[in-house]
Amino acid sequence: MELPKNELKAVTVIIRAAQAIQEVIRKDAAKYGLNPTEFSVLEILYHRGEQPIQVIGKKVLISSGSITYVIDKLEQKNYVKRRGCPEDRRVTYAVMTNEGKELMDEIFPQHEVEMSNVFAELDADEINQTISLLKRIGHRAKKC
Repeated sequence: MELPKNELKAVTVIIRAAQAIQEVIRKDAAKYGLNPTEFSVLEILYHRGEQPIQVIGKKVLISSGSITYVIDKLEQKNYVKRRGCPEDRRVTYAVMTNEGKELMDEIFPQHEVEMSNVFAELDADEINQTISLLKRIGHRAKKC
């Protein structure tokens, strides 16, 4: 039996690492009654301000139907509201409410600590190298 090539092993390692990180995010978000997608949407709005709902969906890699559902849930929790675009009625923005901002002001610093813990065994140069290598792999994969 032939051993897998290093490239196949790398794929497995990348996927398992991503799943482990997603689990940390899932547990962290769940402490605040959020799922990872809701947390991701709030994080985008927290750092970038109001965004067209379609743009948010692309950034968090979910379909237009799914992003509508997530925004609905965040509206029910009073963390987000919708605002129509005055120039283009086809565009609707998601806007973080004061309650959503207060929540993120409270939980985002703790989230940063959790992510720091994930990368605690790497120094700054190793983290930057990881980012660079994974970007290169991702760009190459898009061309395949």
